[in-house]
Amino acid sequence: MSTATAAASTSLRPVSPSALRLAGSPRRWCWGAPALSPARRAFHADTRRRKTLLYATDKGPEESLKKTIEVDRLIDMLRDANPRELDQIVVENVLAFDEGFWVRLAARIDLCKSDDDKAWFSQLDFFFKDYEELAENVMNIVDRLVHKTDEKIEQSTDVLKAIISPVMHEGENATWPPRDPEALKLMEKEISNREKEGQLDEGFLSEVNAQLRQAKQDGDKPGLQAMLQKVLQLYASNFLQKRSYAYKGGEVIVPESFLESVIKAPENEWNKLLLDGLTVGKGNVSPEEFYAVIKKRIERVLIRTEGGSYQQRILVEYLKEIQARAEEVVKEPEISITRRETDPNVQKECVLLIPATVDYPDPDR
Repeated sequence: MSTATAAASTSLRPVSPSALRLAGSPRRWCWGAPALSPARRAFHADTRRRKTLLYATDKGPEESLKKTIEVDRLIDMLRDANPRELDQIVVENVLAFDEGFWVRLAARIDLCKSDDDKAWFSQLDFFFKDYEELAENVMNIVDRLVHKTDEKIEQSTDVLKAIISPVMHEGENATWPPRDPEALKLMEKEISNREKEGQLDEGFLSEVNAQLRQAKQDGDKPGLQAMLQKVLQLYASNFLQKRSYAYKGGEVIVPESFLESVIKAPENEWNKLLLDGLTVGKGNVSPEEFYAVIKKRIERVLIRTEGGSYQQRILVEYLKEIQARAEEVVKEPEISITRRETDPNVQKECVLLIPATVDYPDPDR
């Protein structure tokens, strides 16, 4: 096996914020530290009207008008809502609270001079005195959402640090494969324990994926990149082992049993295991039977997991990789295992299993 080395410490650095971090909302968050953003300054500044005009001319007239109408509808929904409904509307439209929204709301406050507007808010005096109070309530709800998101990201990062700690040491470079063979076993054990505690949820998988994407973009941390890929592999293997389909009516279903043995095995042992189990080698499972049970397992994953989720994509890609490896073995039984033992490029590929397609879950795929 070849060794990929890159400078990295045991501390995973914060990655680029996700959409839920709401960079355009009234407060700009840097991993939990709130700071006034241009949007909030625009909201409270005396030059609200000029900023609104600038915003309106930022795009083409038709697009700008369409955007303004959409924002006005959202503001009207917020204005008409009672406190309980307000929370729900903010959560459902959380990505809409960008700088344009706050500038438009500031303009509505500035333009709230008519008797109709004043009469409307006088009817809702129990809830909101005026647009400014409405804006403050919306800001507070958005801030709570951002704070919860930040807390969840920090928790997921801590879990990830604990999982890779056996192969990362303070002050040393991140290397892959690890120098200590026992380190992988410790990683597997940590993943199993964290999964039992319910900590390997969608938020965790999102964080691993974000860190992996950042490592790929940096391009100078192949060791860290391979390490994070291994975390996804171990997660998929551990999850798929929880349910067995190898027995039916007291009888062993050989192809299913063989697939489960591959799922449980370390990735670098797959080729030998496939040669020993398939009919192209020493086994009694035909490639067609093996592909059929993989297809069936993928269908079960699609049924039992949320469409477009990180979990679904990772599990499906893992099973597809097993099939791709089997097809390689079937095509060139002897060459495939020899190349993986001698060719550094092929060895590197087998470490980086989960492809980049898990970066952005797409429910329509």
